[in-house]
Amino acid sequence: MRLGLLSQWFDPEPGPAALPGVLARGLAARGHDVQVLTGFPNWPTGRLAPGYRMTRRADEVAEGVHVRRVALYPSHDRSAARRLATYGSFAASALVSGTPALRGLDALWVSNSPITVALPMWFVRYAHRVPVVLHVLDLWPDSVRASGFLDAGRAGRPLAERAMHTWCAAMYRAAARVAYISPGVGDLLARRGVPEEKLVHIPMWADETPTPPPPDLRAELGIPEDRIVLVYAGTLGEAQGLDALVDACAQVDDPRLLCLVAGSGTAERRLRDRAATTRLTNLRFLGRLPRERMPALMAAGDVHYVGLRPGGMSAYTMPSKVQATLAAGRALLVAAEGDAATVARDSGAGITARPGVPESVAAALREACQLGREKLHLLGAAGRDYYRRTFSVAAGVTRIEAALREATATGGRR
Repeated sequence: MRLGLLSQWFDPEPGPAALPGVLARGLAARGHDVQVLTGFPNWPTGRLAPGYRMTRRADEVAEGVHVRRVALYPSHDRSAARRLATYGSFAASALVSGTPALRGLDALWVSNSPITVALPMWFVRYAHRVPVVLHVLDLWPDSVRASGFLDAGRAGRPLAERAMHTWCAAMYRAAARVAYISPGVGDLLARRGVPEEKLVHIPMWADETPTPPPPDLRAELGIPEDRIVLVYAGTLGEAQGLDALVDACAQVDDPRLLCLVAGSGTAERRLRDRAATTRLTNLRFLGRLPRERMPALMAAGDVHYVGLRPGGMSAYTMPSKVQATLAAGRALLVAAEGDAATVARDSGAGITARPGVPESVAAALREACQLGREKLHLLGAAGRDYYRRTFSVAAGVTRIEAALREATATGGRR
């Protein structure tokens, strides 16, 4: 088939932004002609990736995948206006300069985040008559509210939420298939009116690109062999609820425990100040590490932390670091509700704690120390087996390929 991918995020952007590239290469490897429409890479810094120059549009071919990049306004800071400019500029630019590349497709896969991507999606669906598989990777407006951009005190919040609900409903109507990444999201979409026959469960995967053996980060950081290392790698924002982890470290006096926190975000300064105030010796902030350093960080951890602030959308959020940790064969400590905690338990790879409760997180940290490195690595091995059965790239590409074929058959050109 001739297939398209529409995503504001794509290689060489790191983390979850790299996953559409994994899908594109997986489909191309199965003999499909794949055309991607995306922006110029700038996440998470808001600066263009090395080797790129902003132009109206640019075409490239990489590993058998055709990629069209279109201009956008790059920004990922706390300014809602600049963030909206980033999302809106990509949508407008993709509509004007990108959609011609998506003419004549058999089907189109669309990443729903941000929802401004609906503008080019609707054009391709209705003007080019291309059926769409919409993959709900982030729930809107829920994710916006959780990130703090829809403050409860703002007078315009109810109106903004209603507008986003209406907008999303129109996206769901336009799609032949609506994919969801966890059972909780599927249940919520059904309650919001998406027909059952449209819904299909397609979990996300990790980046399984082979990498050379990583350097020994523990030795580089001077970490003794007997230390139990917990790693948090990712965004340091409000939605992650990391205050509980910092406070929990202050309650654990086991000398074997060391927590490494890598990443940056809007809550970073507050978290650093919180740790400094309590004079923590078992927690280190590493800052944002380059993408090529992430395998070494993953290997350095005996257990990896997944946290979500309680309430809101945490019960049906599946952070991508869950799959990445399982794929790497590392144990999980999950301080979250709902689907992420269920995976931690079902996989046999995880310890769970109540989100936002430092005492519960501290108890989980003590449990990890009591298990020791050898038993934690056995948990990780169980998680790797679970990942292969449930979340692997091969499984994900097969599910999306099937959904695209179904979209072609049932939501075709009219």
